[in-house]
Amino acid sequence: MIEHKANIRRERDIIDLLLKEGFITQEKLAKAKEETKRSGLTVCNAMEKLGFITYEDIVQVQAAALGLPYMDLSDYVADDRLAGLISEEMARKYKAVPLFKISNTLTLGMIDPQDIEAIDHIRQVSKIEMIEPVLVSERGVQKVIDSYYVGAQKIDEIVKAMEPEKAPEKGKKFLGRAIEETPIIELVNTMIAQAIKDRVSDIHLEPVEDGFRVRSRVDGVLREVIVMPKHMEGTIISRVKIMAKLDIAENRRPQDGRIRLNLENRDLDIRVSTFPTVHGENVVMRLLDKSSVLLGLKEVGMLDRDLTIFEKLIRRPNGIVLVTGPTGSGKTTTLYAALTVINSMTKNIITIEDPVEYELPLIRQTQVNSRVDITFANGLRGILRQDPDIIMVGEIRDKETADIAIQAALTGHLVFSTLHTNDAASALTRLIDMGVEPFLASSSVIGIVAQRLIRLICDKCKESFQPSDDILKELGQPVSTRFYRGKGCPQCQGSGFKGRKGIFELLVLTEEIRGLVDEKRSADEIRKTAIELGMTTLRDDGLIKAQQGLTTLEEVLRVTEVE
Repeated sequence: MIEHKANIRRERDIIDLLLKEGFITQEKLAKAKEETKRSGLTVCNAMEKLGFITYEDIVQVQAAALGLPYMDLSDYVADDRLAGLISEEMARKYKAVPLFKISNTLTLGMIDPQDIEAIDHIRQVSKIEMIEPVLVSERGVQKVIDSYYVGAQKIDEIVKAMEPEKAPEKGKKFLGRAIEETPIIELVNTMIAQAIKDRVSDIHLEPVEDGFRVRSRVDGVLREVIVMPKHMEGTIISRVKIMAKLDIAENRRPQDGRIRLNLENRDLDIRVSTFPTVHGENVVMRLLDKSSVLLGLKEVGMLDRDLTIFEKLIRRPNGIVLVTGPTGSGKTTTLYAALTVINSMTKNIITIEDPVEYELPLIRQTQVNSRVDITFANGLRGILRQDPDIIMVGEIRDKETADIAIQAALTGHLVFSTLHTNDAASALTRLIDMGVEPFLASSSVIGIVAQRLIRLICDKCKESFQPSDDILKELGQPVSTRFYRGKGCPQCQGSGFKGRKGIFELLVLTEEIRGLVDEKRSADEIRKTAIELGMTTLRDDGLIKAQQGLTTLEEVLRVTEVE
């Protein structure tokens, strides 16, 4: 039976089962196979990316084929009281987790419920005679293990164990030895592991006058994790700098580095930045999960109408497509999603980025490196000698880069890039402010996307409510209209939000818009005309998503308050 289970895990067998149980159709399978040619994903991963199936669907059909009970852990809230029944080491070894305990019966989630040896061992250790195993996915097991054994409580325990009075010898050791001690290594690894579990995008290590504060950014908002004793500052920062291959003796100048590691079967790429402050070195770590599946255009959050128009723009043979917005607004994600859509063996796509955040199959990617004089402008010149069809420039920062990008577009290349502007119309006036001739800007740019990221309401604690009349009036909504919010629950750690999605405005360069650019009209005039021609603004896009129950009115106000 176990041999049969191994057999049905082969992708071909899984696909046959998915077809047989009606999870997919032959048409969806054909689309997934087309996606594999563009993205390099497996067929099952392609179907998951396209939204045809979930990872849990795969495990469910395996359970049905084997006649085993199955439990979906995607919405399971871990009961910390069960964590002590078996050790973390045993849970990882057997890929098994306690799920429920009723009287003297324990429900045990396992990726192999037929592993008798594992069940007997867990029965002995937990001292629970009745064990009922159920089949769960490996991702589900990992999620519960993270909930049980990795967390702020563990960080607290390590910090307390490292207090000088509890470990007198450690305080006397030379810094170079202290940062290689097991507790400090475990502490830094635990902070990173907890951050991954909590969907953190950035970890901030902040020296303050009388302590050492750790904050994390979740869904775009910073929150405090822990304040450690001041004496731990040096060893923690030095440990991070060693991992990032930075100079630990240099604390007067900013430094940048990268950490690449595999943690809990995830390939992580962490960008590390140090900066001197009056109370010590500040460190920010940006977490990039290499094992995560890149979003497709449908997943980034564009409305159907804008998505249709945007897909036509990115399939044009030449021109410049710009994505604008502040730092951290998801511009790179949108560009990567666009490249994934048009990526194929018949196109030569080359990028120059700062930095390369995710590696894309078939695409030649280059990173800015000032030490060897690879700037956006110089890199773009080199790319044009590589016979490209499509070029992505991480950012247009100056006239030199803008001029080369425009010439590339006018000579038959499709160019993607970003600008830091508040809205779509301002991108055109920004190019002119850089020194670009208006007629060159209007003839080369074919479309501009402005975007922000909004927090999504947690599905587990969503409720409808009546907003105040003041908010409804400010947003132009009818009085007594009901909207949605999150009450706060364990799934969203009490915030009421879980995850983010984009809001967008898409400006297409029509003849009317080109004429305004040629006449050097203001961004406000261009924006007004674009709205008259049907452009959906950032705020309107946010309001539509609020009406759909995806986000709150307050979140739309927060993100679009510059308008």
